[in-house]
Amino acid sequence: MYLSQLLAALFYILFPLVILHMCDRFSFLKKIGSVILAYFTGIVVGSAGIFGDGIEVIQDVIMNVSVSVAIPLMLFSTDIRKVKKLASGTLLSLIIVLFVVVFVVFVGYLLFRVPGNEEFAKVGGLLVGVYTGGTPNLAALQLALKIKPEIFLAVHAYDMVITTIYLFILMTFGKRLFSLVLPEYKFKGEEPGKEIADDEDTGEQLRGLFNRNRMMPLLKALFLAIGIFGIAAGIMLLVSESLKMIVYIMVLTTLSIIASFNVKVRRTEKTFDLGMYFILIFSIVIASKINPGSFTNINTNIFFYISFVVIGGLFLQVLISSFFKIDTDTVMITSTALICSPPFVPVIAGAIGNREIVLPGITVGLIGYAVGNYLGLITAMLLSAI
Repeated sequence: MYLSQLLAALFYILFPLVILHMCDRFSFLKKIGSVILAYFTGIVVGSAGIFGDGIEVIQDVIMNVSVSVAIPLMLFSTDIRKVKKLASGTLLSLIIVLFVVVFVVFVGYLLFRVPGNEEFAKVGGLLVGVYTGGTPNLAALQLALKIKPEIFLAVHAYDMVITTIYLFILMTFGKRLFSLVLPEYKFKGEEPGKEIADDEDTGEQLRGLFNRNRMMPLLKALFLAIGIFGIAAGIMLLVSESLKMIVYIMVLTTLSIIASFNVKVRRTEKTFDLGMYFILIFSIVIASKINPGSFTNINTNIFFYISFVVIGGLFLQVLISSFFKIDTDTVMITSTALICSPPFVPVIAGAIGNREIVLPGITVGLIGYAVGNYLGLITAMLLSAI
């Protein structure tokens, strides 16, 4: 077992280098994108069961550490003075998503509920909690609503499968599709996507990380990110279980922003790209956790209910956002922050080449963490009264 855990850890950590190298060498892979290739790799590895059973602990550790290091690295280049000017429709987009999630949960309940099944109203409460906050809200609501373990596990498993498909849509053709009805994002500073694209076009996405002149500053930035991660993790241990994730993300984000005020930190080259390397690690691991067994003995009512909430909610959000002329990137990042939670914000930001939306996206996700439990409990009570 220990050998399989070691091999799995080495694969998760090193294979992103292979992906970046292949993207540098082959233009068609470059067009597909490194994040999408990482997800595809993870799905293949997980479905094939290459590393066998007993690697769940390693997966969880690598997944949590990689995204926790990635967030500071990707925020170091943020100029906080420009945040108030970024994505002006973010607050409105947040309100729209909250409304849409609650609305489609109610509509979906009426469409897919099982008469006489009291647990189904609780499932609606779970969905509002997880899609306005995240997994911590899901776990908290499970305790509060006293949902049967088999129902909770079904919701959790189907959620992982469906949100992975959802993320795949956003990372592949989502931006092109939504741009048909939504305006383009207007960059307030130098366009980050241009810098990323230039690196890819010149084959520097990977080699740029190992440039001799950049190595030492990058290592310092990496150690700083690890230090911030350690402090946030330590503080998290001091608070109650229900507040752990909220406090953790807040401390992680706040300390990263404080570090960005230091000119040397903010101007360190390639911190965003190094953060994206850790996002690739995260992407492979999270995709490899999809269990093919989730598709056997499916509770069709719950599965279609979740599918309706995620996919139907996304398109309703786009429709309403088009009326208010909210830009494509803001709609995508707000939806990601709430439906998938803040750790996925850098994944989408990197996939669409816009680092300006990372901080607003994480901020939206934090608000979602804060309100998710309240909305979930209220929704469950209202649904049970229908």
